[in-house]
Amino acid sequence: MNSSAHPHFKTHFAELFRAAANAIATPDANVRIELTRTKQANHGDYSCNLAMQLAKPLHKNPREVADLLISALPASPYLEKVEIAGAGFINLFLKHSAKQQYVRQVLQSKEMFGHSDSGQGKKIQVEFVSANPTGPLHVGHGRGASIGASLSSVLTAAGFNVSREFYVNDAGRQMDILTLSTWLRYLELNDIHIPFPQNAYQGDYVKSMARLIHQAHAERYVHHPELVLDGLPVSVMETVVSTDEHLDLLIANAKKVLGQDYAYIHNFVLTEQLGDCRNDLMEFGVEFDTWFSEQSLYDNGSVARTIQLLKDKKYLYEQDGAIWFRSTDFGDEKDRVVQRENGQFTYFASDIAYHLNKFERGYEQVINIWGADHHGYIPRVKGALQALGLDPAKLEIALVQFAVLYRDGKKAPMSTRSGEFVTLRELREEVGKDAARFFYVMRKSDQHLDFDLDLAKSQSNENPVYYVQYAHARVCSVLAQWDGDAADLVEADMTALSSPAELALLQKLIDFPDTVEMAAKEFSPHLIAFYLRELASEFHSYYNSTRFLVPEIALQHARLGLIAAIRQVLKNGMTLLGVSAPDKM
Repeated sequence: MNSSAHPHFKTHFAELFRAAANAIATPDANVRIELTRTKQANHGDYSCNLAMQLAKPLHKNPREVADLLISALPASPYLEKVEIAGAGFINLFLKHSAKQQYVRQVLQSKEMFGHSDSGQGKKIQVEFVSANPTGPLHVGHGRGASIGASLSSVLTAAGFNVSREFYVNDAGRQMDILTLSTWLRYLELNDIHIPFPQNAYQGDYVKSMARLIHQAHAERYVHHPELVLDGLPVSVMETVVSTDEHLDLLIANAKKVLGQDYAYIHNFVLTEQLGDCRNDLMEFGVEFDTWFSEQSLYDNGSVARTIQLLKDKKYLYEQDGAIWFRSTDFGDEKDRVVQRENGQFTYFASDIAYHLNKFERGYEQVINIWGADHHGYIPRVKGALQALGLDPAKLEIALVQFAVLYRDGKKAPMSTRSGEFVTLRELREEVGKDAARFFYVMRKSDQHLDFDLDLAKSQSNENPVYYVQYAHARVCSVLAQWDGDAADLVEADMTALSSPAELALLQKLIDFPDTVEMAAKEFSPHLIAFYLRELASEFHSYYNSTRFLVPEIALQHARLGLIAAIRQVLKNGMTLLGVSAPDKM
C-alpha cells in the first residue's frame, strides 16, 4: 500500500519510529517496531513499546528513551499528538481529518477495501476437508471446510496466490470396505444373504448405491455365496463378522470372484460419494481448485520413487520383513512403517509422496487443515520432509477441534442409531448456510466449539450472524429511504463526523485492512468474525442514537457516507467468511 493515496497508519508510523530510533541509537536491524491498537480512546489510537526495547542497550530508563524518540520523530500529516504513558509506552493520537478521509477511501475501493499486496503473490496451497469419500460429510468436516475456505479467501485478499486442494483418499482399505459393503447389499437385492459385517459401512446411502447398480445391471454381479465365503470359518455363516481379519478375507474374495468387475463397483461407489461430497460443499459455498487423487501417486510411481529417495538417504531400515522410516530422528515417538511385509505401501508412505509432490508443484508454502486427532501425525510428516531435504517450516498445520452440537441447552446426539454422524447437509438444512459458516469460524480453529443450534436459528441480537447481517440491512434501509445518488457520498465533506461514536467507527474502518493482514499472517479467519461483531455492535449503538436524514445536507451526507462505508466493510468481511450480506431481513 502506498502511504499517500492509501495511508496505512501502522506502516507509516513504524517508518517514523525507525527513523527516530536510527537518530538516537546505532541502527539495529533486530529492533522490531510494532504498533498496537489501544483499548481506550483516551490512550490514543496506537501504542508503541520501542522505548522499552531500546532502554537496555542505551542504559537509560524507558521513559527517558521515549522522550528522546518523540524529539527525533519526523513530522507526520496524520498525527495530532504523542504522549508517554505508564512505564514508557508511546501513545499516538490520529488527527480527526486523517480518520475522516477514510470514508472516501472505503467508498472508492468498494469490494477491494481491505485487500493488500502484502503476500506479494507468494504461491500457497491450502489443503482442507480431504475426507475419505466413503460416506456423507458430517458436522465435523463442516468446521474444517469453513475454516479452510475462509482462510483461503483471507490469504487471497492479503495478496497471496492461493490454491485450494482436496486430497482424495481413493487408494486405501476404506474404499475397499465401501466397495464390499455396497456389493453385499447388492447381493441382498438378489436374495443372496451373506451375514453383513458390523465393521462394514452401515448407512442407508450404501443401500441406495446398491439399488442403483441393481437397476442398471440387474444380476450381472451375482456370484454364488460359497465363493464369497471361501476360506472363512463355518461359524461365520451363522454370525455377523466383525474382525478386521474376516473383513479383509471378504474383500480378497470379492476381488477374486468379481475380477474386472470389482474395479467397476469400486469406481462407481467412489464417483457417487465424491460427486455427493462436491455438491454438498458447493451448496456450503466451498469450492476447490484441485481434487488430487491418492491413487495417482501409485499409478505414476511417485510413492515408489519417494521411498527409494528416503532409502538412498539412509533414512529407512528393514525389520520383521517390513521397511521402517527413522522418524525418531526427527522427534517422533517411534519409527514408522512405510512398506509392510506383504510389499504394500502404508498410508504414511503415500502421504510422504503427496507432500513431496506439493513442493515439486512449486508451492512456496503449504497449509494443511487437519482434525485435532491428527496431532501425533505432524512430527513424522515434517520429519519425512526434512529427510528429503525440504524445509519443514514451509509446511504449516492448523488443527481443528471438533464442534459439539447443542439443542435446548443439552448436547445433541452426534450420531444416529446406525452409527451415522449428523451430516453437514442436515445441519445446513436446519440452520442455513450463513449461520453454519459463521458459527464454525467464531473461535480459533484449535479451540473447542459449542455449536448452539437454537441460537444459530434465532432472529435476535444474541445470534452473531443475524446481528452482523442486520447491521448491513439497516444501512440499506436508511440509504433506500434517502433515495439519493451514492456518488454524492464519495465526494461529501466528512468534517462533520466528530462525535466520539463517529470517531470510534472511523477508527474501526481503518482497522479492517490491518485485521485482514493479521488474520492472514496468523492463519486465523476467526479474527474477521470478531471484527465484524465489534463493528456491528458499534454501528447498532450509533444507529439507535442518531438521526441520519437531518435537514442540514452537509451533516446528512457525512453521516450517510459513514454508514455506507460501514455497509461496504461489513459486506467485505462477510464475503471473506462465505456469508451473504442481505439488503433486507
